Amino acid sequence: MEPQGYYAASTAALPPALPLRGDIRADICVVGGGFTGLSAALHAARTGAKVVLLEAETIGYAASGRNGGQIHPGNRKEQAELEAWLGPQHAGDLWALSEEARALVFAYAAVGCDLKRGLVIAAHNERMAQALAEDAAHLESRYDYHALRMMSRAETAEALGTEVYPAARFDGGGGHLHPLKFARSLAGQARAAGAMLFEHSPAHSIDGTTVRTAGGSVTADHVLLACDAFTGTLVPDVAPYIAHVESFIVATEPLPTDANVLPNDAAVADTRHVLDYYRKSTDNRLLFAGRESYWNVPKDIAPVVRPRMLRVFPQLADVAIEYAWSGTVGITRTRMPHFGRVSPRVLFGHGYSGHGVALTMVGGKALAEAALGNPERFDILARVPPRKLPGGPFLRKPMVTAALTLLKWRDLL
Repeated sequence: MEPQGYYAASTAALPPALPLRGDIRADICVVGGGFTGLSAALHAARTGAKVVLLEAETIGYAASGRNGGQIHPGNRKEQAELEAWLGPQHAGDLWALSEEARALVFAYAAVGCDLKRGLVIAAHNERMAQALAEDAAHLESRYDYHALRMMSRAETAEALGTEVYPAARFDGGGGHLHPLKFARSLAGQARAAGAMLFEHSPAHSIDGTTVRTAGGSVTADHVLLACDAFTGTLVPDVAPYIAHVESFIVATEPLPTDANVLPNDAAVADTRHVLDYYRKSTDNRLLFAGRESYWNVPKDIAPVVRPRMLRVFPQLADVAIEYAWSGTVGITRTRMPHFGRVSPRVLFGHGYSGHGVALTMVGGKALAEAALGNPERFDILARVPPRKLPGGPFLRKPMVTAALTLLKWRDLL
């Protein structure tokens, strides 16, 4: 996997965590050093539990240190859709968890994570503009959520510095941050609470509640799997429920003062299935993500993303791209997180489907609480029915690729 681009270049390194050597006994073993695993380790350690976290590479190495850094309230599916699918009570419980997740991320990222408030969902056509307005009305009337405001074409152009959208919705409850700084901050908080973190320690097998690595093992009362897109490698029975796509991001050089790009400084995501999403960094670069691939990652990412960036911001034709990188996003067929148990003492949570900066916080907390005897939050997440991805182990990639291609065509309608 390529380096983390601008994020790695703009983040102070953590004190190194050594690989696991020898055999350790713990109350909880967390596998995965991304947002979910770090949240689980932090919440468990704060109760006084002995926690060991194993990370295959370095803290925040995969999606948690590579993503767009956008904080989205709610879930990946709209609440009205969840109500029709799961019933009003379960949908309401999921909304409450998402609100808790949003509060957690704002609290944990308050210092040193380049946290900013404001999120815009930009409609790529008139039909989606109407859908955004209807969803805003539903959230206000049903969930007492009053942070949403629709913007006209003119208001959208003024706020974003682009004229490509017919309308947009501003969300004062959303925001954005530097994801790698956030991952490393969570790691520091987990360590301060007493958790032991080991890097370069990939788990290669689980025997009961003993997790084995090349250098040793951790035997725990509970094992929490927080590997997102890579969970199926360790637990093949979970593989049919989790797929991954590669998302591509670029960072420009610092923008000229007269560029008129995102004058409102909010994060932006459009309403396409294969979407564009972007924001400005604290040093005034545009971080722009677009295109997805399930099959491969191009050697040179910048030429893939640059045309999409210039479609939105043609005024940046002479602005150089200084960094380009990719990240693996775990997705589910339902686009909702998949939580469950491999066995009574081995739990997992993954598949935030691009909506994970906030939801991972409550996902990790739910895993920790379940391991410590309070499964209320975990059960709410685990009751969402998972659906297997089609195709089996050999046809899954081609079929998901075909589905992505179909969604790209639908975006043109």
